[in-house]
Amino acid sequence: MNGNGVSRAHGPGLNGAGDFYYEAVEGAQSPGDLLLSPAAFINPAQYASVLEGRFKQLQDEREAVQKKTFTKWVNSHLARVTCRVGDLYSDLRDGRNLLRLLEVLSGETLPKPTKGRMRIHCLENVDKALQFLKEQKVHLENMGSHDIVDGNHRLTLGLVWTIILRFQIQDISVETEDNKEKKSAKDALLLWCQMKTAGYPNVNVHNFTTSWRDGLAFNAIVHKHRPDLLDFESLKKCNAHYNLQNAFNLAEKELGLTKLLDPEDVNVDQPDEKSIITYVATYYHYFSKMKALAVEGKRIGKVLDHAMEAERLVEKYESLASELLQWIEQTIVTLNDRQLANSLSGVQNQLQSFNSYRTVEKPPKFTEKGNLEVLLFTIQSKLRANNQKVYTPREGRLISDINKAWERLEKAEHERELALRTELIRQEKLEQLAARFDRKAAMRETWLSENQRLVSQDNFGLELAAVEAAVRKHEAIETDIVAYSGRVQAVDAVAAELAAERYHDIKRIAARQHNVARLWDFLRQMVAARRERLLLNLELQKVFQDLLYLMDWMEEMKGRLQSPDLGKHLAGVEDLLQLHELVEADIAVQAERVRAVSASALRFCDPEYKPCDPQLVSERVASLERSYEALCKLAAARRARLEESRRLWRFLWEVGEAEAWVREQQHLLASAETGRDLTGVLRLLNKHTALRGEMSGRLGPLKLTLEQGQQLVAEGHPGAGQAAARTAELQAQWERLEALAEERAQRLAQAASLYQFQADANDMEAWLVDALRLVSSPELGHDEFSTQALARQHRALEEEIRSHRPALDALREQAAALPPALSHTPEVQGRVPSLERHYEQLQARAGERARALEAALALYTMLSEAGACGLWVEEKEQWLNGLALPERLEDLEVVQQRFETLEPEMNALAARITAVNDIAEQLLKAKPPSRDSIVDTQKQLNHRWQQFRTLADGKKAALTSALSIQNYHLECTETQAWMREKTKVIESTQGLGNDLAGVLALQRKLAGTERDLEAIAARVGELTREANALAAGHPAQAPAINARLGEVQAGWEDLRATMRRREESLGEARRLQDFLRSLDDFQAWLGRTQTSVASEEGPATLPEAEALLAQHAALRGEVERARGEYSRLRALGEEVTRDQADPQCLFLRQRLEALGTGWEELGRMWESRQGRLAQAHGFQGFLRDARQAEGVLSSQEYVLSHTEMPGTLQAADAAIKNLEDFMSTMDANGERIRGLLEAGRQLVSAGNIHAEKIQEKADSIERRHKKNQEVVQQLLGRLRDNREQQHFLQDCHELKLWIDEKMLTAQDVSYDEARNLHTKWQKHQAFMAELAANKDWLDKVDKEGRELTLEKPELKALVSEKLEDLHKRWDRLESTTQAKARSLFDANRAELFAQSCSALESWLESLQAQLHSDDYGKDLTSVNILLKKQQMLEREMAVREKEVEAIQAQATALAQEDQGAGEVERTSRAVEEKFRALCQPMKERCRRLQASREQHQFHRDVEDEILWVTERLPMASSMEHGKDLPSVQLLMKKNQTLQKEIQGHEPRIADLTERQRALGAVAAGPELAELQEMWKRLSRELELRGKRLEAALRAQQFYRDAAEAEAWMGEQELHMMGQEKAKDELSAQAEVKKHQGLEQALADYAQTVHQLAASSQDMIDHDHPESTRISIRQAQVDKLYASLKELAGERRERLQEHLRLCQLRRELDDLEQWIQEREVVAASHELGQDYEHVTVSAGWTPAISEKLSQLQARRQETADKWQEKMDWLQLVLEVLVFGRDAGMAEAWLCSQEPLVRSAELGCTVDEVESLIKRHEAFQKSAVAWEERFSALEKLTAVRAGGPQECPPSPTAPGLCSPAPQRPVTRLTYTTVPPRSWQNVYCVLRRGSLGFYKDAKAASTGVPYHGEVPVSLARAQGSVAFDYRKRKHVFKLGCLRAPASQQPCEMSSWLRVVNAAIATASSASGEPEEPAVPSATRGMTRAMTMPPVSPVGAEGPVVLRSKDGREREREKRFSFFKKSK
Repeated sequence: MNGNGVSRAHGPGLNGAGDFYYEAVEGAQSPGDLLLSPAAFINPAQYASVLEGRFKQLQDEREAVQKKTFTKWVNSHLARVTCRVGDLYSDLRDGRNLLRLLEVLSGETLPKPTKGRMRIHCLENVDKALQFLKEQKVHLENMGSHDIVDGNHRLTLGLVWTIILRFQIQDISVETEDNKEKKSAKDALLLWCQMKTAGYPNVNVHNFTTSWRDGLAFNAIVHKHRPDLLDFESLKKCNAHYNLQNAFNLAEKELGLTKLLDPEDVNVDQPDEKSIITYVATYYHYFSKMKALAVEGKRIGKVLDHAMEAERLVEKYESLASELLQWIEQTIVTLNDRQLANSLSGVQNQLQSFNSYRTVEKPPKFTEKGNLEVLLFTIQSKLRANNQKVYTPREGRLISDINKAWERLEKAEHERELALRTELIRQEKLEQLAARFDRKAAMRETWLSENQRLVSQDNFGLELAAVEAAVRKHEAIETDIVAYSGRVQAVDAVAAELAAERYHDIKRIAARQHNVARLWDFLRQMVAARRERLLLNLELQKVFQDLLYLMDWMEEMKGRLQSPDLGKHLAGVEDLLQLHELVEADIAVQAERVRAVSASALRFCDPEYKPCDPQLVSERVASLERSYEALCKLAAARRARLEESRRLWRFLWEVGEAEAWVREQQHLLASAETGRDLTGVLRLLNKHTALRGEMSGRLGPLKLTLEQGQQLVAEGHPGAGQAAARTAELQAQWERLEALAEERAQRLAQAASLYQFQADANDMEAWLVDALRLVSSPELGHDEFSTQALARQHRALEEEIRSHRPALDALREQAAALPPALSHTPEVQGRVPSLERHYEQLQARAGERARALEAALALYTMLSEAGACGLWVEEKEQWLNGLALPERLEDLEVVQQRFETLEPEMNALAARITAVNDIAEQLLKAKPPSRDSIVDTQKQLNHRWQQFRTLADGKKAALTSALSIQNYHLECTETQAWMREKTKVIESTQGLGNDLAGVLALQRKLAGTERDLEAIAARVGELTREANALAAGHPAQAPAINARLGEVQAGWEDLRATMRRREESLGEARRLQDFLRSLDDFQAWLGRTQTSVASEEGPATLPEAEALLAQHAALRGEVERARGEYSRLRALGEEVTRDQADPQCLFLRQRLEALGTGWEELGRMWESRQGRLAQAHGFQGFLRDARQAEGVLSSQEYVLSHTEMPGTLQAADAAIKNLEDFMSTMDANGERIRGLLEAGRQLVSAGNIHAEKIQEKADSIERRHKKNQEVVQQLLGRLRDNREQQHFLQDCHELKLWIDEKMLTAQDVSYDEARNLHTKWQKHQAFMAELAANKDWLDKVDKEGRELTLEKPELKALVSEKLEDLHKRWDRLESTTQAKARSLFDANRAELFAQSCSALESWLESLQAQLHSDDYGKDLTSVNILLKKQQMLEREMAVREKEVEAIQAQATALAQEDQGAGEVERTSRAVEEKFRALCQPMKERCRRLQASREQHQFHRDVEDEILWVTERLPMASSMEHGKDLPSVQLLMKKNQTLQKEIQGHEPRIADLTERQRALGAVAAGPELAELQEMWKRLSRELELRGKRLEAALRAQQFYRDAAEAEAWMGEQELHMMGQEKAKDELSAQAEVKKHQGLEQALADYAQTVHQLAASSQDMIDHDHPESTRISIRQAQVDKLYASLKELAGERRERLQEHLRLCQLRRELDDLEQWIQEREVVAASHELGQDYEHVTVSAGWTPAISEKLSQLQARRQETADKWQEKMDWLQLVLEVLVFGRDAGMAEAWLCSQEPLVRSAELGCTVDEVESLIKRHEAFQKSAVAWEERFSALEKLTAVRAGGPQECPPSPTAPGLCSPAPQRPVTRLTYTTVPPRSWQNVYCVLRRGSLGFYKDAKAASTGVPYHGEVPVSLARAQGSVAFDYRKRKHVFKLGCLRAPASQQPCEMSSWLRVVNAAIATASSASGEPEEPAVPSATRGMTRAMTMPPVSPVGAEGPVVLRSKDGREREREKRFSFFKKSK
């Protein structure tokens, strides 16, 4: 930094803009300008002022030249983009021209300039340009965007020069020929100028300043490259101005180089170097480019010659290849042409032409193809030689393409040859096929002509059989014709084949084939026509047959429907109704048949082909229809009578059922049983509840039944009296039943209350006894831990006592709630007071025990704590007394550390002593017996504690004092060292501060030093205070302390003085640099922030608006945080620039003003953008909702615009419903739209910037919404109008169709024929009545039309048209009907009368024949049919009577017209007489038919009853009694149902007996007697089955109770077998107590087992059929109960043992805690402070060693016991595993045992087959299990437990027998590996080895698992040396056994066993042999023995199965896993 504050940039002169001022000053240092005049030494200040002015002038001149040159250079480049600059400083400020210039120079696309003229926009554009330069690796030093925007001249010129260097000069490089060295850009340009001007006179270029002033250098460069432009020799060195002007003008005019310089700019003493370099660089670039263009021209000429030659060859190749390919393609097309000649001769000619092509035309083309390949190779070789791109023919002209085309040519050639030869063969075959067609066609034409003559004949016959024969004959003809169709088709096939093959003479073939087809079709038509005629005849005959059958069937049905039998009971009525339903179904089925037959018959009335007379067909159809109508009426009448009869009988049956059920329940409710215990009474209550539920369920049906009876009485039914009596009786019985139910419910409730009270009282009493026993215990514990355990137990007991108080209160309430009769009994009256007394006693004793436990616990706690505290105080007193304070600081710190550990211990001990005092006070308040000892202990402890605290405080104070002095000296030393270090740091900054870097480095160092000085000042202050305190506290050492403090304070003053001196020397520079740095940083931040705030980016979506608002708010917070920095900078700037006139200060003031302006502008910009963003956010939210609303409106508009008017009434209703639903949706969406519009109006009123768009969008949405609402209302109105219109049109259409249909009937003009006039007259009368009835329909439609016209006038034309058309049609119909009626009656009145009489007479004749028939039916069905016919005749008689009256009226009318009056009268009278004469025979026949039906009905009822009894008899005599309780109960219910059915059926038997007596001899027969016998048998069997089912029910109930007992005991067994172990002593005690409860429950369950035993014994005593099974099941229950009790005992022992183990663990824990306390003392590093202390510590060592030895011995003992326990546990595990496997096998055996032992052999074939299948399945399962049982029987090894002389083992004490001649030995068996060894009791007796469970079993002689003793004869015992798994094992044959743990015991075993073997062998008389294979025969089986408990021989270990049953059979191992 110089004196003026202008910095100098470092580096070369061409590196950047920072060098300008330096070079300007430096440029003035020429010899003439910088020689100091004498005045400089006379007046230096004045001379310096003159020199500074001269420098300023030179600098301005230099800047002006550079500005002009750079401006022209910039414009020369900006001209490319039609842009220029006027003032370089001002036109580059906005950055736009700068960006354009860089784009032109770099050829790259830069970011678009920011729009706007604000400063922030200019800064942003300049930043973009500078950023681009930085990316181009252009170094810009001390230059920012604000410098360019502010118009800084120096930095602007520097920026342009930097750009010139980068884009125009930097790339210049020239290589010298000597060393090929590359120079820099400036040196390279200078070298180029020297090379180009070399040899020119007066031209010597050695720099870029003075070497160019005369202009000769410029002219020399131009002449060197363009000598034609100037004459260099004419130029003179003295005429510099002319030379410069000439060179500049030539360069501008001839070369196009911009004239950057003027002559006056160069012709100066010191030209501007940068301007000349810039201008000369343009010459360099121009001439370099010109030279490159000349060289390129020469090269191009040479290359073109070679290229043209190659081009000619390529064109030749292209033309030849195109021609060849074209020929190939044309030839392929010709060869692929398959349009061959369609004749044999033509194909032969084409084949000859093809052969000519192959021999003449093809070979030259093949040669041409080879030449093309040679030509292409030549072209490619030349191009490679010329280093040109190798020619590759375009796609389609490649050699490979030509080869592929040639291959296609050869393929087409081959295919052409094949096609020609194939066509030749085809033509030959076609000629042969045409000849065959001619032969077949001739044969077919002959056959068809002959058959046409045969089919043209009609000879069908007149009977059905003849017509059927004709049909069969015709079918045979058709079959022959159909069979011949294949031959005709063969002709067609041949012709079709010829046509398909395009035969050349196909027209002749087609004509011949058409002739054959014509003959064939004609024959088929003739056959079809003949078949139709034949089928018509056949159908007519079948119709006549059906008519006859239907008439006979209807006569039969009439007889059945006229039967008077309505049933004698419900079943009879039901049967009759079922029969009647069948009859009705038959009638209904026949209705369709009648219609079908009638329709079929009427088809023959007027056909084109008439097989018979149509009149005959019409008469038969009319008769059939009349008969069917009469039959339907008879069926309806009989159904009504049967329904009434069924109502009565159903009511009586339901009453009987209800009475039977009521009587049964009354018998049950009358029972006085209330149960023997709570379980029994609860079971009875459940049954009674079920009964009440059943009564409630039956009450509804009962009421319905009674209502039915009352309804029968009210209706006056024939059985009303009987119904009334039964109704009253049933009501009375039901009332009695309800009264009985209420009484029994009360009795049961009272009994339940009593039993519940007794059970609860018993439970409470048992609990009170147990609790009193616990609270009465005198044990209070022997130490603190045991007392705490007892206290916890007692608290749990007290909680249990409190929880039982509600139970006792509940007992009192139960006793009070009992009825007086029960509550005053002795067991109730005194029970509750007794329990309350026991409870109060229990509470009192519990309180006493709680207080005693608390007192004992407090005492033990106080004594224990007091002892521990005293021991600790004693130990620490010894240490403190022997403690001496050292003088060294390190030793003092050690002592202090020990005191620090002592303090928390003292605090903890103080808390313990306080607790001891509290406990002592509490104990003293209770006045215990040991009051004196408690007081002494308390006083002694407190006294020792006070003494210890006094001692400790004194020692601690002395230690603290010594430590404080030592620490003071240490801190003084450290502080002095610290101050010396900082003094050196300050002094080291003397050489810094001459430039910016030095100031910055100094600033950093001094900043850190100031922070350190503050810390040192604080340290000195602390030392001063500490020295004063120490001097006051230690007067003896005060001089030394004060002297040390003086040294520290002197050093501090020296340090502060040094720091002040340095700060004074650098304060001003530091402050200025801090300010400038902060100002630059703040301006940079301000520029970035303004750029962010000035962004005109607007959000396009709502999420973008929210994101921009969040960013803008964050920016506001950043601005607020920078406000303080801004204020600070302004204040500091004002202080720095105040009263300063220096240019730099002025520039700094301008920057501060610009900073203030930018800050204020930033605030305004933020507020402006905040408002815009908020409005944009509201606008985007509105747009989002508007888009949703527009979507909804668009969908509405689409629906409304695409809704069409429906064309039917149903569609109209559906459209209205859909539109209403749509309107509901519109209403819901309307709320959203209104909310959107309201939001839009608020935005507009708030002045949103998008208000116009919002208003426009809101108006559009509102208009569309209103329009949609209007449109939907209009559409709804139109749809409703359309619905009314469609309703009217539908009615009109239906009426029109009906009128048209009736018009067809009315227009029937067949009345002019005389035939059947009577029937037509009747039909026409019915037709006229129908018209009159439907007249209202027309009136209704007319009325609706008028109303519609009034409401909708626009529909008047349509409605009027429809109504007018309907009226016209109706009037025409009425007139036609009237005309037809008159014609029928008037035109043929006589014929009508005659036909009526004739028809009636014919009917009377047929009726008379029927009445004289003697057929009254052979069975019930035929009689019923005859009765139905009779009823139909009676109904028809009534109809015919009216016809007779009509005939009389017609006769009267004819008599008045005098048209044969006498004949008419006679005829009518004769008809009437015949009709009257048939009435009496009709009644007589009806009576006889009814009598016949009664007789046949009786026999039918007897047969039905016999059948009913036969069906029920197998059910009553069935031996199936159910396999379980539900099935037995179901069978009993079925049996009861059967009994009720029999009871309900008994009145029918009595009714049959009464009917037999009424019928007399007519009904005599053996059937009734047989029925009565079967009825008695059924009753007897039913009674026996009821008894058997009751017995089965008792048995199944027993089985169920036994199963429940077994399940309960199984659950308890699972608890007993559980292996869960308690975690502590308390839980173990809880387990013991819980087990006691289980044992009590087990004892209570004995009563249930006894009840089961009594029940089973009772059934056995009464000889129950299943006595054996019952006894077995009871034995299983007893055995399971006994085993459960054994398990309970074993579990009790295990739990007690575990409790003892937990107590042992607790003692061990106490011991471990004591050991840990002792270890703390033993592990202490305190070795004592003096001799006494060490002596005391050493005194503990022997005691600890002794205690440790005891503990080790006890530990070893525990480990041995645990190992022994582990061995036994392993044995138990193995046995349990065996039990699991054997249990599976035994479970399978038990499951199969009932199947094998079952005596059931089946009663039917199905049952026997089922049993056989079950047995076969059992056999297959047994085979599968055989292998498993074999595995269980494998041999095991034996281990001897010890010799006879061994001491009694703990497992079987006293089992060894002293008698040597009868050795008793305990052996242990083991299974094969990996099984464990098992212990058994072995006895050597009389040469055999027996195995027993224990000594008791051996004394009783019961072997283990039934195994026989093993003979020892010829056996051998030896040591098992080959067995390695255990020691001391000997072999006995194939068995191995471990003798014992010692070899001597094994020797004893071997001696005893070998002696027994010798004795046995000698007794048997056999010599001993060394080999022992045969000896093993006696030991071929081995047993797996259960383990013996290691703790004693209290009981055997019993293996149990999963279901809890004891396994007493032989147990064997299983080598398979248990299936899961």
